[in-house]
Amino acid sequence: MDYLQLVFHPVALYQLAAFPWAFLYGYLSSFGHLFIYLLFGGIVLSCVSMGPYAVVIFIPALGSIVLFHIISWQSVHWWALALQMVWQTACHLWLLYKEYYLQEEITLRLSIMISALMLLTQKITTLALDIHERKVRIIPVDGGMKNWFFSGSAHNILIFLSYLLFFPALLGGPLCSFVEFHHHVTVAPRCNYLCFKQVAKGFFFALILQMLRSLVSVNLSFQLSLMTCRHLNCVCIMWTTALLFKLTYYFHWLLDESLFCAAGFLTAYHVDGFQVTFCDTDIWTLETTHKISVFTRTWNKSTASWLRRIIFEKCKIGSLLMTFAFSAWWHGLHPGHIFGFLCWALLVKADYRIHKYFNPCQQSWCTRVLYRIFTWLHTQLIVAFLIVAIEMRSIKIIWSLCLSYNCYFPILYCLSLISSIKRK
Repeated sequence: MDYLQLVFHPVALYQLAAFPWAFLYGYLSSFGHLFIYLLFGGIVLSCVSMGPYAVVIFIPALGSIVLFHIISWQSVHWWALALQMVWQTACHLWLLYKEYYLQEEITLRLSIMISALMLLTQKITTLALDIHERKVRIIPVDGGMKNWFFSGSAHNILIFLSYLLFFPALLGGPLCSFVEFHHHVTVAPRCNYLCFKQVAKGFFFALILQMLRSLVSVNLSFQLSLMTCRHLNCVCIMWTTALLFKLTYYFHWLLDESLFCAAGFLTAYHVDGFQVTFCDTDIWTLETTHKISVFTRTWNKSTASWLRRIIFEKCKIGSLLMTFAFSAWWHGLHPGHIFGFLCWALLVKADYRIHKYFNPCQQSWCTRVLYRIFTWLHTQLIVAFLIVAIEMRSIKIIWSLCLSYNCYFPILYCLSLISSIKRK
């Protein structure tokens, strides 16, 4: 199954179809009712892209609103995380059952639904944590349901649903907190020229990436090649395959951010003298860094920040391992996810120690340049190993990677870690 063709390009078509509504929203914003427009656009986009499976998105969105009003703010974030992950895991297990046991092809609508559900999990848990930290206030149910509903809660429910389902970030896009979302809709000015400039820039670079991806993918059947390659040819095929995945992600992120900007949600703005940014695309850093830890923080910044806030900062023991284990759970617990993310956690830990150990050795300019070149090349090959394992998911691919020359790169990193620990 060509995972790239199945998921990303059809989603890109739906995102492109949402651009006219985004520009229309920018025009209608002068008439008010902004939250209604955003929610209506999200509902329509859900029904068009997912069909009847849109119900799987609507149920947790509505259920979370009820949860926020009946659970105390002290524990609402744990309840929201637990219930949402149970719902998402049930959907993932259902897809695994259909794909592996029933041997059924996963349809486009199902793939879009599970992707949107994962993004919804981010927004629900982020909003729940904002409530727990008292950044967002909830009107408690007191004095009867009728009095509570007409005391301002109806408007709050509309705003919460609009945040969870607003169309620019329904199928992709940067994750913004509820406070940032509310600021953009109610306070931030509509910078039409700046928005148009960012949209045009995003489209231009997305087109270049798509053309580059088409050139790389010519006559490359990566599933077959990885299974049949030999010796150093496996390294070349692994790197090329990972490059295709990265180019597709970059293309998708740029398109998502362009839709975000088209609706008037700037990816960078100033509040009280401070610059607030939320975006996923930093291609220069991803392709030039010589540290796996830097790549990890920069790859899909929204999700990395969400995982750091939800898991890493809450775990007092083994926070790094717990964060990557949760990431594997959130992604769906395919064999490639479990293997890839656990390896990733080990390699990030090794990266911190190795660079700290070798930093004093970089005395001369020549040594620093050679160190940078070697570590950059090694980082790119390790990242390629991880991306292929995670994105291609299957045990056969993992086995092929581990039996080829490709496995030497993470093993060399682990041996360097052991050596640095012993010398220390």
